[in-house]
Amino acid sequence: MTGRALGCLPAKVLPRQPRLEGLRMMARPAPTVLDRSHVDPGALMLGNDTLGDCTAAGLLNHMRAVAALGGWQVQADTDDAIRFYAESTGYRPGQPATDQGGVEADVLAYAARIGVQLESGDYFPLWGSADPQDRNALALVMAGMGAVYLGVQLAQSDMNQIEATNGACVLEPDNGAYGDTTPRSAGGHCLLGWSYTGLADTDTLDLLTWGTVQRATWGWLKSRIMEAHGIVWPQLTLASGFYPTGPDLDALRAQNMAFLNTVG
Repeated sequence: MTGRALGCLPAKVLPRQPRLEGLRMMARPAPTVLDRSHVDPGALMLGNDTLGDCTAAGLLNHMRAVAALGGWQVQADTDDAIRFYAESTGYRPGQPATDQGGVEADVLAYAARIGVQLESGDYFPLWGSADPQDRNALALVMAGMGAVYLGVQLAQSDMNQIEATNGACVLEPDNGAYGDTTPRSAGGHCLLGWSYTGLADTDTLDLLTWGTVQRATWGWLKSRIMEAHGIVWPQLTLASGFYPTGPDLDALRAQNMAFLNTVG
């Protein structure tokens, strides 16, 4: 069995936190199906088997998923993730008591201000939040920005089901056969929404977490989700035009600048 740690602290909203609702790309219907079975997103564990660094692992895996859609890959390893986890949350390697996890908004704000340092360079994301219960918005972020950066409240039944099947299961909200189904009875976790078979409650999503793909229904996500964010990496812009461009990119950049001026 694979070790699986949690580490996403309760969601919070920062002053002037960037939002996605006003972007033109968010006003259209999402694709009814997002099939990426032909693309390997390159998800890695990045230390999340032993540390609560899921916010850092999720961010680096987001970069890798976007790069994979462009036909190449960003090199990142466990040391990169742990270094960013320490920088963005206050974790001190070798001091287990400081392994307290991270707040997604704080982690994204840190990345936007200071950058994510990799051997290939420093990467600065533009980001904005979406209504976590707006399924069309979540699907649009997956289709238009590569993946959606999610914070979920895992039930103990979810962890038990994943452990019992080594991840070879489809998570559903009423999996009471595996224990307590109360959201957050196990803890908070950061993962990525990558693709989906449809948009109904019983349709399934592919979630990138713990170095692999975990399947779940939209109904499960509706029950467990607490936050959702779209991320654009300007240095990884795809030639295929996946990313927001023109007025949308300008608007997102302006929101991020206003936000950084507030927190700076």
